[in-house]
Amino acid sequence: MNGAATSGTMATNRRVRYDYHLLDDFEAGLVLKGSEIKSIRDAKVDISNAYVRISDGEAWLVNAYIAPYESAGVWTQHEPLRERKLLLHRKEIEFLRGRVEQQGLTIVVQRIYIVRGVAKVGISLARGKRHEDRRETIRRRDQERDMARAMRR
Repeated sequence: MNGAATSGTMATNRRVRYDYHLLDDFEAGLVLKGSEIKSIRDAKVDISNAYVRISDGEAWLVNAYIAPYESAGVWTQHEPLRERKLLLHRKEIEFLRGRVEQQGLTIVVQRIYIVRGVAKVGISLARGKRHEDRRETIRRRDQERDMARAMRR
């Protein structure tokens, strides 16, 4: 091992909390190829543009970039931007599908992490923020930072 982390959070999407109001959180497993889990363990993942799409009663992770694994052979290499199936309970998939179709919500990816050797994805049901809401978030964060500075003095 080259010093890379083998458990814990491998990638986070910090922009999600700024762009969306997060409503419900879910944990889903990932169906991966061997070279993909090795790249995830090396933390070579980008989920900044990733989202979840539900079709035909299945949940799919879309636009998640998992870098090719250098040590893998040509035939065992994976496609970096391929859609990956998410493992969720049937009731969870139906709940998410209903909320997305009826209320116009979206399913965003917050983080990819490893628990006991298994890759998991933290996803959230979310509603997009308006421009004014984002400004309010920035204003609130600045006020909290100023109050913390004042308390330290």
